[in-house]
Amino acid sequence: MYVLDSSAFIHDFHTTEQTATIPLVREELEDESAYRYDAMEGSGMHIHIPNDDTTEKVERAARESGDLGVLSDTDVRLVAASFELDATLVTDDYAMQNVAEKLNVAVDVIAREGIDEQRHWTYQCQGCGREFDEEKERCPICGSELARKNPS
Repeated sequence: MYVLDSSAFIHDFHTTEQTATIPLVREELEDESAYRYDAMEGSGMHIHIPNDDTTEKVERAARESGDLGVLSDTDVRLVAASFELDATLVTDDYAMQNVAEKLNVAVDVIAREGIDEQRHWTYQCQGCGREFDEEKERCPICGSELARKNPS
């Protein structure tokens, strides 16, 4: 089974396998991609709502990897749906791919190359330059803003 992100509808993803998605994806779509969603729903695509426990598990994994700040609620719930359904997540979103890999959720990409390696992001203070493993609103030392930093 495939769980489809909005990019699957935008890029007209086709498969003979069973498909699923979440209701929030429909809200991200316009024009032809919205019609594709409606057509697939009408022809049997499963609409899944992941449970809160699984959603919290995905949020914890995203927090640990440093991706939570860039994931939308829709993104988190899509990864959760893929986890619950033991399905392959279809997305081009790198942060979603990173979190999915952390949770051992299979991923297929559509219009881009997939990730080469899992990343654990760090955060660097824009004032004093200190680095932190966890995302914070402000630096606890000098109060400046933190920016996500590529760990490589």
